[in-house]
Amino acid sequence: MAVLVDAGTRVICQGITGRQGTFYAEQAIADGTQLVGGVRPGKGGTRHLGLPVFDSVEEAVRETGADASMIFVPPATAANAIREAIDASLPLIVCITERIPVLDMVDIKRVLETSSSRLVGPNCPGVVTPGECMIGIMPRSIFRRGRIGIVSRAGTLTYEAVAQTTGNKLGQSTCIGIGADPIQGMTFCDCLELFMADSETEGIVLIGEIGGIAEEEAADYLKQHKSTKPVVAYVAGRHAPAGRRMGHAGAIIEHSTGYAEAKIAALRSAGVHIAESPGTIGATMARALGD
Repeated sequence: MAVLVDAGTRVICQGITGRQGTFYAEQAIADGTQLVGGVRPGKGGTRHLGLPVFDSVEEAVRETGADASMIFVPPATAANAIREAIDASLPLIVCITERIPVLDMVDIKRVLETSSSRLVGPNCPGVVTPGECMIGIMPRSIFRRGRIGIVSRAGTLTYEAVAQTTGNKLGQSTCIGIGADPIQGMTFCDCLELFMADSETEGIVLIGEIGGIAEEEAADYLKQHKSTKPVVAYVAGRHAPAGRRMGHAGAIIEHSTGYAEAKIAALRSAGVHIAESPGTIGATMARALGD
């Protein structure tokens, strides 16, 4: 098994004819993903990369049977693209676009609460089940099918966690980059629930960073649900100065909240194994599994 995506997932790309959409659609196809079409208003009825292009998500879903979308559209129109995918009742929406206005995402978050859709992102690297489905911008060469579920706020550190688990011959069941914007779709807790229920996932890697309380919420979730699978965490930003944003929109320490040490302490109190550096993520997981 895997979570969110597998070999049967049928994907459309919103913004497929743009430069980024074209490039990453090609990568998905090369990885074996069932990319079944694209959406670009005004270009319906044409073909791109050998795939049909539709004017709307609703039409694309009706004609292709798609159950997932990856979104590569500009920030100003990204919320509308997400809303269109929600209105089409797509089970999974992965929005790669960054710098979406916060107020736009406030509206999307409210709509999601009464929908059947799951949103990964925005401002995220995507979702990959190695050898089966790749949605997003992650480099496919570092993946190896295996037994570790990865969930991460930090983009580049997602790739490091993948490389580390591949290098330690553990591999990945599914990797989910949830992004680190202040308002997002799926959370650490949502992903932990999926991985804890997945028979293929034997261990979980959680990559956090400064800002917000997502890691503390994950710690509380793990305390309440008593995972039987080892969880390894790395939290970036231990030396970040207060009041300065570090990379992501959500990675900012304000007043007494968001510090890396507080997050690490919370996770450790929940029984999580802490990797002291990005270079020890794989080795820490191997030890936690008893390998």
